[in-house]
Amino acid sequence: MPALAPLRVVVCEDEPLIRRGIVGVLEEQGFEVVAVAGDAEDLVRKAGAHKPDVIVTDIRMPPENTDDGLRAVHRIRAAEPGIGVLVLSQYLEEGYVLELVGDRAEGVGYLLKHRVGDLSVFIDAVRRVAGGGSALDPDVVQQMVSRPRTASPLDALTSREREVLSLMAEGRSNRGIADALVVTVAAIERHVTSIMSKLDLPPVPGDHRRVLAVLRYLSG
Repeated sequence: MPALAPLRVVVCEDEPLIRRGIVGVLEEQGFEVVAVAGDAEDLVRKAGAHKPDVIVTDIRMPPENTDDGLRAVHRIRAAEPGIGVLVLSQYLEEGYVLELVGDRAEGVGYLLKHRVGDLSVFIDAVRRVAGGGSALDPDVVQQMVSRPRTASPLDALTSREREVLSLMAEGRSNRGIADALVVTVAAIERHVTSIMSKLDLPPVPGDHRRVLAVLRYLSG
Protein backbone atom coordinates (compact mmCIF):
# COMPACT_ATOMS: atom_id res chain seq x y z
CA MET A 1 0.00 0.00 0.00
CA PRO A 2 1.64 3.29 -1.07
CA ALA A 3 2.41 5.86 1.64
CA LEU A 4 0.10 8.85 1.84
CA ALA A 5 1.52 12.08 0.47
CA PRO A 6 2.36 14.60 3.21
CA LEU A 7 -0.06 17.44 3.81
CA ARG A 8 1.08 20.59 2.01
CA VAL A 9 1.22 23.82 4.01
CA VAL A 10 1.79 27.51 3.34
CA VAL A 11 2.97 29.44 6.41
CA CYS A 12 2.47 33.19 6.76
CA GLU A 13 4.12 35.09 9.63
CA ASP A 14 5.92 38.44 9.46
CA GLU A 15 8.30 37.72 12.38
CA PRO A 16 11.21 35.69 10.89
CA LEU A 17 12.07 33.80 14.09
CA ILE A 18 8.47 32.78 14.76
CA ARG A 19 8.02 31.84 11.10
CA ARG A 20 11.13 29.68 11.22
CA GLY A 21 9.90 27.98 14.38
CA ILE A 22 6.48 27.16 12.91
CA VAL A 23 8.06 25.81 9.72
CA GLY A 24 10.51 23.70 11.72
CA VAL A 25 7.77 22.16 13.86
CA LEU A 26 5.61 21.34 10.84
CA GLU A 27 8.48 19.76 8.88
CA GLU A 28 9.56 17.69 11.89
CA GLN A 29 6.00 16.33 12.07
CA GLY A 30 5.99 15.24 8.43
CA PHE A 31 4.22 18.16 6.75
CA GLU A 32 5.53 19.61 3.51
CA VAL A 33 5.90 23.39 3.80
CA VAL A 34 5.56 24.41 0.16
CA ALA A 35 5.91 28.17 0.68
CA VAL A 36 6.32 30.86 3.32
CA ALA A 37 5.02 34.43 3.24
CA GLY A 38 5.70 37.54 5.27
CA ASP A 39 2.66 39.66 4.44
CA ALA A 40 -0.97 39.28 3.43
CA GLU A 41 -0.54 39.96 -0.28
CA ASP A 42 2.30 37.45 -0.50
CA LEU A 43 0.08 34.90 1.26
CA VAL A 44 -2.70 35.34 -1.32
CA ARG A 45 -0.22 34.95 -4.19
CA LYS A 46 1.45 31.85 -2.79
CA ALA A 47 -1.82 30.20 -1.80
CA GLY A 48 -3.05 30.71 -5.36
CA ALA A 49 0.16 29.37 -6.86
CA HIS A 50 0.60 26.31 -4.63
CA LYS A 51 -3.02 25.46 -3.64
CA PRO A 52 -1.94 23.84 -0.36
CA ASP A 53 -4.01 21.59 1.86
CA VAL A 54 -3.82 24.10 4.69
CA ILE A 55 -2.59 27.60 5.50
CA VAL A 56 -1.15 28.59 8.88
CA THR A 57 -1.23 32.36 9.25
CA ASP A 58 -1.07 35.17 11.77
CA ILE A 59 -3.96 37.66 11.85
CA ARG A 60 -1.98 40.88 12.30
CA MET A 61 0.61 41.43 9.60
CA PRO A 62 1.74 43.91 6.95
CA PRO A 63 0.84 45.95 5.09
CA GLU A 64 -1.61 47.50 7.59
CA ASN A 65 -0.82 45.37 10.65
CA THR A 66 -4.48 45.05 11.59
CA ASP A 67 -6.53 42.07 10.40
CA ASP A 68 -4.71 41.69 7.07
CA GLY A 69 -4.22 37.94 7.57
CA LEU A 70 -7.91 37.38 8.18
CA ARG A 71 -8.90 39.36 5.10
CA ALA A 72 -6.38 37.40 3.04
CA VAL A 73 -7.94 34.16 4.31
CA HIS A 74 -11.39 35.23 3.15
CA ARG A 75 -10.03 35.99 -0.34
CA ILE A 76 -8.26 32.65 -0.51
CA ARG A 77 -11.24 30.59 0.63
CA ALA A 78 -13.57 32.45 -1.74
CA ALA A 79 -11.36 31.27 -4.62
CA GLU A 80 -10.39 27.87 -3.17
CA PRO A 81 -13.00 26.71 -0.61
CA GLY A 82 -11.19 23.41 -0.05
CA ILE A 83 -8.09 24.99 1.50
CA GLY A 84 -8.04 24.63 5.28
CA VAL A 85 -7.00 27.62 7.36
CA LEU A 86 -5.52 27.79 10.84
CA VAL A 87 -5.30 31.36 12.12
CA LEU A 88 -2.94 32.22 14.96
CA SER A 89 -3.51 35.24 17.18
CA GLN A 90 -1.56 36.84 20.00
CA TYR A 91 -4.82 37.95 21.60
CA LEU A 92 -8.25 36.51 22.26
CA GLU A 93 -10.54 38.52 19.97
CA GLU A 94 -14.11 37.23 19.73
CA GLY A 95 -15.01 39.33 16.71
CA TYR A 96 -12.22 37.76 14.68
CA VAL A 97 -13.37 34.27 15.67
CA LEU A 98 -16.94 34.86 14.53
CA GLU A 99 -15.74 36.56 11.34
CA LEU A 100 -13.45 33.63 10.57
CA VAL A 101 -16.09 30.99 11.21
CA GLY A 102 -18.88 32.95 9.49
CA ASP A 103 -21.57 30.51 8.43
CA ARG A 104 -19.12 27.74 7.51
CA ALA A 105 -16.79 26.38 10.19
CA GLU A 106 -15.53 23.45 8.11
CA GLY A 107 -11.80 23.66 7.50
CA VAL A 108 -11.08 26.61 9.80
CA GLY A 109 -9.29 26.97 13.11
CA TYR A 110 -8.32 29.74 15.52
CA LEU A 111 -5.55 29.22 18.06
CA LEU A 112 -3.78 31.55 20.42
CA LYS A 113 -0.09 31.75 19.50
CA HIS A 114 1.17 30.19 22.70
CA ARG A 115 -0.52 26.93 21.62
CA VAL A 116 2.19 26.50 18.98
CA GLY A 117 4.46 25.48 21.85
CA ASP A 118 2.03 22.70 22.75
CA LEU A 119 3.02 20.36 19.96
CA SER A 120 0.11 17.91 20.19
CA VAL A 121 -2.53 20.68 20.24
CA PHE A 122 -0.96 22.61 17.38
CA ILE A 123 -0.37 19.62 15.11
CA ASP A 124 -3.83 18.20 15.84
CA ALA A 125 -5.36 21.56 14.87
CA VAL A 126 -3.44 21.67 11.58
CA ARG A 127 -4.56 18.15 10.70
CA ARG A 128 -8.17 18.85 11.65
CA VAL A 129 -8.56 21.90 9.44
CA ALA A 130 -6.68 20.21 6.59
CA GLY A 131 -9.26 17.42 6.79
CA GLY A 132 -12.21 19.80 6.71
CA GLY A 133 -12.81 19.90 10.46
CA SER A 134 -12.63 22.83 12.84
CA ALA A 135 -10.31 23.70 15.71
CA LEU A 136 -11.06 26.53 18.12
CA ASP A 137 -8.80 27.40 21.04
CA PRO A 138 -10.34 26.18 24.34
CA ASP A 139 -9.69 29.58 25.95
CA VAL A 140 -11.56 31.29 23.13
CA VAL A 141 -14.54 28.98 23.46
CA GLN A 142 -14.61 29.42 27.24
CA GLN A 143 -14.59 33.21 27.09
CA MET A 144 -17.22 33.41 24.39
CA VAL A 145 -19.68 31.11 26.11
CA SER A 146 -19.13 32.65 29.56
CA ARG A 147 -20.24 36.16 28.61
CA PRO A 148 -23.76 37.35 29.60
CA ARG A 149 -26.46 36.14 27.24
CA THR A 150 -30.08 36.88 26.53
CA ALA A 151 -32.62 34.08 26.80
CA SER A 152 -32.13 31.46 24.09
CA PRO A 153 -32.71 27.76 23.34
CA LEU A 154 -29.25 27.16 24.85
CA ASP A 155 -30.87 27.64 28.26
CA ALA A 156 -32.60 24.29 27.81
CA LEU A 157 -29.32 22.39 27.64
CA THR A 158 -28.18 20.42 30.65
CA SER A 159 -24.73 21.03 32.13
CA ARG A 160 -23.46 17.83 30.48
CA GLU A 161 -24.89 18.86 27.11
CA ARG A 162 -23.10 22.19 27.45
CA GLU A 163 -19.85 20.33 28.12
CA VAL A 164 -20.41 18.24 25.00
CA LEU A 165 -21.24 21.31 22.89
CA SER A 166 -18.18 23.15 24.21
CA LEU A 167 -15.95 20.28 23.11
CA MET A 168 -17.76 20.18 19.76
CA ALA A 169 -16.88 23.88 19.40
CA GLU A 170 -13.21 23.01 19.84
CA GLY A 171 -13.61 20.66 16.87
CA ARG A 172 -13.55 17.31 18.64
CA SER A 173 -15.26 14.24 17.21
CA ASN A 174 -17.71 12.14 19.21
CA ARG A 175 -14.83 9.76 20.02
CA GLY A 176 -12.65 12.66 21.15
CA ILE A 177 -15.44 14.03 23.34
CA ALA A 178 -16.09 10.59 24.84
CA ASP A 179 -12.39 10.21 25.70
CA ALA A 180 -12.28 13.68 27.28
CA LEU A 181 -15.37 13.05 29.42
CA VAL A 182 -14.53 9.37 30.09
CA VAL A 183 -17.85 8.06 28.82
CA THR A 184 -18.91 5.87 25.90
CA VAL A 185 -19.33 7.11 22.34
CA ALA A 186 -22.95 5.94 22.51
CA ALA A 187 -23.55 8.26 25.47
CA ILE A 188 -22.10 11.20 23.51
CA GLU A 189 -24.26 10.33 20.51
CA ARG A 190 -27.34 10.52 22.75
CA HIS A 191 -26.24 13.92 24.08
CA VAL A 192 -25.63 15.20 20.55
CA THR A 193 -29.08 14.03 19.44
CA SER A 194 -30.64 15.84 22.41
CA ILE A 195 -28.64 19.01 21.68
CA MET A 196 -29.82 19.07 18.06
CA SER A 197 -33.42 18.60 19.17
CA LYS A 198 -33.28 21.37 21.79
CA LEU A 199 -31.62 23.78 19.35
CA ASP A 200 -34.25 22.91 16.70
CA LEU A 201 -31.71 21.63 14.19
CA PRO A 202 -33.41 18.75 12.35
CA PRO A 203 -31.53 16.83 9.65
CA VAL A 204 -31.64 18.87 6.44
CA PRO A 205 -29.77 17.88 3.25
CA GLY A 206 -26.85 20.23 2.73
CA ASP A 207 -26.78 21.49 6.34
CA HIS A 208 -23.88 20.66 8.66
CA ARG A 209 -25.76 20.44 11.96
CA ARG A 210 -22.66 20.28 14.17
CA VAL A 211 -21.39 23.49 12.63
CA LEU A 212 -24.76 25.20 13.02
CA ALA A 213 -24.95 24.11 16.66
CA VAL A 214 -21.48 25.46 17.35
CA LEU A 215 -22.24 28.79 15.65
CA ARG A 216 -25.39 29.14 17.72
CA TYR A 217 -23.43 28.28 20.85
CA LEU A 218 -20.65 30.80 20.22
CA SER A 219 -22.92 33.64 19.13
CA GLY A 220 -25.50 33.07 21.87
